[in-house]
Amino acid sequence: MERENAWKKYPEGKKRKVVMDFAEGYRKFLSENKTERECNDFFVKEALAAGFVDLKDVISKNKKLKAGDKVFLSNYGKGLAMFIIGKQPMEQGMNILGAHIDSPRMDLKQNPLYEDTDMALLDTHYYGGVKKYQWVTIPLALHGVIVKKDGTKVVVNVGDKPQDPVFGVSDLLIHLSADQLDKKGAKVIEGEQLDVLIGSIPMDEKDKKDEKVKEAVKANVLEILKKEYKIEEEDFLSAEIEVVPAGDARDYGFDRSMIMGYGHDDRVCAYPSFYAMLDTKAGERTYACLLVDKEEIGSVGATGMESRFFENTVAEVMNALGQYSELAVRRALANSKALSSDVSAAYDTNFASAFEKKNAAYFGRGLVFNKYTGARGKSGSNDASAEYVGEVRRIMDDAKVSFQTAELGKVDQGGGGTIAYILGNYGMRVIDSGVAVLNMHAPWEIISKVDLYEAYLGYIAFLKKA
Repeated sequence: MERENAWKKYPEGKKRKVVMDFAEGYRKFLSENKTERECNDFFVKEALAAGFVDLKDVISKNKKLKAGDKVFLSNYGKGLAMFIIGKQPMEQGMNILGAHIDSPRMDLKQNPLYEDTDMALLDTHYYGGVKKYQWVTIPLALHGVIVKKDGTKVVVNVGDKPQDPVFGVSDLLIHLSADQLDKKGAKVIEGEQLDVLIGSIPMDEKDKKDEKVKEAVKANVLEILKKEYKIEEEDFLSAEIEVVPAGDARDYGFDRSMIMGYGHDDRVCAYPSFYAMLDTKAGERTYACLLVDKEEIGSVGATGMESRFFENTVAEVMNALGQYSELAVRRALANSKALSSDVSAAYDTNFASAFEKKNAAYFGRGLVFNKYTGARGKSGSNDASAEYVGEVRRIMDDAKVSFQTAELGKVDQGGGGTIAYILGNYGMRVIDSGVAVLNMHAPWEIISKVDLYEAYLGYIAFLKKA
């Protein structure tokens, strides 16, 4: 079943400008927010400006909520849940948009700094599924926080401002690569080779008052860190610093129809989900948007979807509404409908053999729905019911949203998962949806602007009509 190119709905002029303007806002967001902490801070600021109230204030002041109220709760600064209270009791269910805001990257180890042959380097541990060879010889930036023993938090953001230095991981020169090029792709670069070069000037002799200082380049870097950030080497023990590609997201193609940037997976779904909430007025059912961390490593931990954060937050909201009971919370979750929004693999003509063309996602054809994900025999997948797929089709068609259906490549090529099955554990109806991405999990990914906009329209339609 061929799906029409969505760009045809937006001829040159005012209609296309709406798409381009929305995409430009997203491009700036993607450029400026490269970690889950930065994304969370951005969304919290925007939510407050849009009239949402922090649920912590509601709880601490024992306030009551009512239909039409808008609240949010941040989860350790790495994710959040948002609610627009509907007229119906929450026990009757919510319409939920879910996405994740973490992305593949490299994290600094707890003892990262060392010197070798007059070069200072930082040792890393990659996060999520990456092709390690893609992360060498490109400019990298450092983003994150360092927390001192007294609780002082130092924000680190180096490599993205025009005046900043950048960092990087070196690769072996082609002239000496005979053995390296004989290796399989997974072994061309090993995880322990992903060390980031950060300096090469030794400390001045006049500053070397302590005879024990032997690693002069490392010592010089530590002096810079002490001067710039007032931190000691031991402060790395309580730091979360992410190594991410340096530079802004950019328009891609002569027609500027695409965006190349770091972190499309899954911020290209989180961004339109968030703004769908901001641009939707309260209705009969309660609307919710859940933006989580740790999806790339299995949704584990206190900030991942496997935690009880969302369930506990629903309980707090219902309590503030005077609707709480354990059974009512369980019913609210079981009666809910959700879109688990995560990116889909866009058909790549350069690697056509990995795809099955009838069931692939294509650039420019709108929001993607995956009835199931998983690997090979659907292992680890949520598999949406035919009844729910039919309902979602009706909602999208009625709202004239361009959409397509897809699988993640050929059956035996591999696979992947999302947070959908975790939401499904509550008994709620859920289907995977999202935006098609080229170069998924690479440092620089690519999306179509019209697909981003259709996702935004689709999420609004779902909130209002599900």
